[in-house]
Amino acid sequence: MKVETEIIYKPLSPPKVGLGYHGFNPRTETLPKGWSKDGGRALTCDILVERDVGYKVRDGVTLYADVLRPTTGKVPAIVCWGPFGKNFNGPDSLKLMAPYNLGIPDGTLSGLEKFEAPDPAFWVEMGYAIVNVDNRGSFDSEGLCAVLGTQEGRDGHDVIELIAKEPWCTGSVGMAGNSHLAQSQWFIAAEQPPSLKAIAPWEGCVDMYRETFVRGGIYSGDLFDELITKYVIHGRQIEDIRAMFDKYPLANDYWNDKRAEVEKINIPTYITGTYSNTMHGMGSILGWLKTTTTEKWLRFHPTQEWYDIWGNPESMQDLLRYFDHYLKGIENGWESTPRVRMALLRFGQTPSIANIVEEDFPVPNTEYKKAYLAPNDSLSFKPPAESLQLSYDATSQTEFLKFTYKFDKTTRMMGIPKAVLYMSCLEHDDMDVFLILRKLSSTGEPMLCLNVPWEGVPIKTFEDIPEKLATEVILYKGPTGIIRASQRAIDSTKSMHPNWPFHPHDREERIPPGQIIKLEIGIWATGIQFEAGESIQFEVAGHFRGVSNFGKPEHVKNKGRHVVHIGGEHDSHVILPFC
Repeated sequence: MKVETEIIYKPLSPPKVGLGYHGFNPRTETLPKGWSKDGGRALTCDILVERDVGYKVRDGVTLYADVLRPTTGKVPAIVCWGPFGKNFNGPDSLKLMAPYNLGIPDGTLSGLEKFEAPDPAFWVEMGYAIVNVDNRGSFDSEGLCAVLGTQEGRDGHDVIELIAKEPWCTGSVGMAGNSHLAQSQWFIAAEQPPSLKAIAPWEGCVDMYRETFVRGGIYSGDLFDELITKYVIHGRQIEDIRAMFDKYPLANDYWNDKRAEVEKINIPTYITGTYSNTMHGMGSILGWLKTTTTEKWLRFHPTQEWYDIWGNPESMQDLLRYFDHYLKGIENGWESTPRVRMALLRFGQTPSIANIVEEDFPVPNTEYKKAYLAPNDSLSFKPPAESLQLSYDATSQTEFLKFTYKFDKTTRMMGIPKAVLYMSCLEHDDMDVFLILRKLSSTGEPMLCLNVPWEGVPIKTFEDIPEKLATEVILYKGPTGIIRASQRAIDSTKSMHPNWPFHPHDREERIPPGQIIKLEIGIWATGIQFEAGESIQFEVAGHFRGVSNFGKPEHVKNKGRHVVHIGGEHDSHVILPFC
């Protein structure tokens, strides 16, 4: 789409030779078999490396890439597209951002991989070229740095078509990577470059406004503002997300351009997701439901995304079979791979369950049950007999309402929950509401899930994790939901599922103080197994209840007390998916 809104930019720090940056120096070199960087994975074949290869896109801007490929022959290309630097690699990023190295042993990676991208040490030996691209405005690539949207999609289209014409390329191009490297795939594939034959978006948002930057109508872009654009992306200038929100807090053409048109994707697509990543899970599901290709696969795994792409050898073999089939035309039986594989988290010290084969997602024949908010802090599958008003201090960072149900047998919850709440506030004309579903132990204690296998980390209990390392990278509390009540409007024609309402966020509907309103709040997808004696607890608060930092206090506009109305005509409930 064409964006008419004026875009505000802010300066990036220029790249400096050192961590993740080698300096601009176009050249060709061969890394010999046996080469190793800083004790990393040794190469099992020679790799030809072309540094700072320029690709000029339709408006004359040149983007730069590193090409790592076999020394002879024509091969398919796998493009890894993002703004984090061609040489900011896995070991360096893990040391900076991943507690306990995520349990990935030293020497697993070669250091040739781009952050959040596949390792060329594996892929070149398998007969592929890895092309690590710095997108527009990042590092030495020209122009102003776009944050996804149509601009990035068109740039990717043009670069892919130029790569396909390289003398070393067979003409078949794929894309791989997670987070931004997955999100860029949604936008680029929607532009339908003819040479793009298959994509593998491993965990990435589809709608940046609703899934990341302005979750539920509340500004949530601090991670991007305070970490990513300050310390990870370098270059010239980048779109100033906070300034754009300050000027345009409601959805407009600029924000809507950051929702990929995945309906236009008609090529083979291999999607992964994980419940524990609070930014990417719903994008994976949206991509699964809305892409029009019939050749698509979805795998929800029970670990952190970097562990899955770098530390799980089974996932790389899976991806190899996929690309061998679609980029090389090898008849290897990939088509018989189950279309949907899901996971169940069990929390605590009990290992999660992976590779649960399902017919589809959401799982067919899921039983969606209304769990009513009831007196005595309880959830009940029967409407309460009496009406009641319960409240919490909406400005408190500790106070919340809780409603609990104890299971009497092993129970599996997998899918997309939703809350329907009747609420009011006497002191203010708006409410920022935060929800979470927690798992409780048989003794009633809130439980946590470790996002990597216990055997790979040097800790034995959650108590061993210092507070500064207790981040969402390794910890998961449960699925969350967020809404600003004045932006509660729903466009059901764009809702991908009844439990995931689409909020256009294009207008405000203020609430007269004391008036009771109905809120429908989508809760992020999850998969949890409960044993007999364990409980599910639904929490409602005026502050974020998860691990990551969505809805920082300075962005929340609550006042006074929020009242939740239960029973009678106000049947406040949460819809839980059991299967």
